[in-house]
Amino acid sequence: MLAHGFGCDQNLWRLVTPALAERFRVVLFDHVGAGSSDPAAWDEERYATLDGYADDVLEICRTLGLGPLTFVGHSVSAMIGVLAAARRPEYFAKLVLLTPSPRYIDDRDYRGGFSAEDIDELLDSLDSNYLGWSATMAPVIMGNPDRPELGEELTNSFCRTDPAMARVFARTTFLSDNRSDLERVTVPTLVVQCAQDAIAPPEVGAFVHTHIPGSRLITLDAIGHCPQLSAPEATTAAIADFAADTR
Repeated sequence: MLAHGFGCDQNLWRLVTPALAERFRVVLFDHVGAGSSDPAAWDEERYATLDGYADDVLEICRTLGLGPLTFVGHSVSAMIGVLAAARRPEYFAKLVLLTPSPRYIDDRDYRGGFSAEDIDELLDSLDSNYLGWSATMAPVIMGNPDRPELGEELTNSFCRTDPAMARVFARTTFLSDNRSDLERVTVPTLVVQCAQDAIAPPEVGAFVHTHIPGSRLITLDAIGHCPQLSAPEATTAAIADFAADTR
């Protein structure tokens, strides 16, 4: 099961899906409020916390009779997967956390990559001009300035998202603190980070790895927060090798 991050939809997995589908049954979906999801399913109170999204993942597993499966969560969906697996571990054989962050805001000795003031400014900018924010932030999130088409794709993805829903999901994403949830994970877990990532720096990946018992950590020779687009071959290999590993 491949779960996309904030401002994205399942289309951003298209470069890794074909190769994975040759070896595994692949389940794709859009979080409520993204992509082709049903707008009528949106509930601001439900999605004001990541628990609402974790409940959706578990509902998909129940409805489709899935599991135990390998859950691949990109960015904020990594923590959605952590919550879901901690709640119902029988649905999950493994977790792959792709560029995860349990908390984006720095806190004492913890480095999340942003100050509280940074996040307040980011959210204020998003509230006041979502399309302008998207055009500015998407290239920063994507990285790879020498490949502007990647930033343009993420910008377009952001702009397809309903601004009102995006504002709620942004606050849920950037204000969440799931550090204490990491130790609740009991299934084999792979943490995948990028060598350069403006949103989730290497210290964050190391923190996640340290606090999930028995997890593995790999660092892709990739730039940016979306390696499924910027480094699809390496991302696919990391996911497939871990999913197939019987150790």
